[in-house]
Amino acid sequence: MQVKEILRVKGSRLLSIELSGRAVDAVVTMAKENLGSLVVMEQGRMVGLLTFHEILRALAGRGGSLGELRVAEVMLRDPVTTAPEMDVNDLRRTMIESGARYLPVMQEGKLLGVISFRDVAKAVLEEQDFENKMLKGYIKNWPA
Repeated sequence: MQVKEILRVKGSRLLSIELSGRAVDAVVTMAKENLGSLVVMEQGRMVGLLTFHEILRALAGRGGSLGELRVAEVMLRDPVTTAPEMDVNDLRRTMIESGARYLPVMQEGKLLGVISFRDVAKAVLEEQDFENKMLKGYIKNWPA
């Protein structure tokens, strides 16, 4: 299985925030949309990624208040990315080794979507369930 197959099942819905946006507005969007990350955009291109991890770090460092803190001050610049052709096993290894829970999917400089560790786990589980059903059907219909 490749990253592009996970994206196809997940869909290409992508929410973003501007570089100059307020971190508190990002939190509101993330909570409302049940997201763990937002792509940070500037002039139509991705310049970073904001995840709940960066938000929590900012909250901890500021005594629990984000105030007027800007996204640019807390976002992850140059996040680890993946390509749509990457194999899911290589993707899992990349995520584990880098500690990234969210990876933007890029192709020729264009952002196609963001893959989360949960998306990967769900896709692998569904693939294994399908293979399991196929094998059981094959065994059940084995000629005697």
